[in-house]
Amino acid sequence: MNKPDLEARLARLTRWLVSLPPTLFLVVFFVAPSLIVVLASFRHPGEFGGLAPLLPWFGVDSGLTLETYRFFFSDFVYLEIFLKSFGVAALTTLLCIVIAYPLAWLIARSPSSRRDLLVLLVILPFASNFLIRIYAWILLLGPFNLLYTSFAVIAGMVYVHLPFMVLPLYTNLEKHDPALLEAAQDLGANAWTRFWRITFPLSLPGIFSGSVLVFIPVLGMFAIPELLGGTGDILIGNLIKEQFLDNRDWPLGAMLSIMLTLAVLALAGFSAWAGRSRGRTA
Repeated sequence: MNKPDLEARLARLTRWLVSLPPTLFLVVFFVAPSLIVVLASFRHPGEFGGLAPLLPWFGVDSGLTLETYRFFFSDFVYLEIFLKSFGVAALTTLLCIVIAYPLAWLIARSPSSRRDLLVLLVILPFASNFLIRIYAWILLLGPFNLLYTSFAVIAGMVYVHLPFMVLPLYTNLEKHDPALLEAAQDLGANAWTRFWRITFPLSLPGIFSGSVLVFIPVLGMFAIPELLGGTGDILIGNLIKEQFLDNRDWPLGAMLSIMLTLAVLALAGFSAWAGRSRGRTA
């Protein structure tokens, strides 16, 4: 074997050795659980909860079924909960953009000696436990009779996910070239025009990244609506949690999880398509 062939084989072997651990990790902890959830959605619920045996047992046919999917599409209440969950996620994302943008801009325009401290203050809440922070909101909202309301749910969602919007925006705004704003000012553009024609378009990648980091986790969130919201503030995350833990209807819970995943994937695909279309238009 000549030297080039040996080097090529060693290079392929190195690629395999490097890619094998993460591939096995994804297969074991992502692909396999996902396939189990898909299979569970086509199963019958067990007599005492969970899943019925896959093979017929004592003459009872407990194989695969489409009953959970028929039940989902025949009841409008599930679509209503899905739409409400998307509405809460969209409102939370919008509020995070409105609040995070000026904060990220202020950090990006601060002296470099202060930026690290300001970024540290943004991520400082992560140093405490998630549930402790939510219980703190219970104490804050209780005296004002705002607890167990939709306002409490939105406030908790924005508080928890705001750093995920600030950090991508700050990373983006920090890289903007000040010479562009100076050139626009020399050409007679006022502050508002400079923002809308230069700063905002350049910051769109940061807005998109932050929106994904906020929107998707909010869709599956169940702790905040359960602790801060009332009985009328149930979201899709609460519904999935109830099916698995309270009702022990695992097939229905698995089916709802799949529908939520498909909705998120469809939304992500549409966003990617819109981004490519915008890029071609630009």
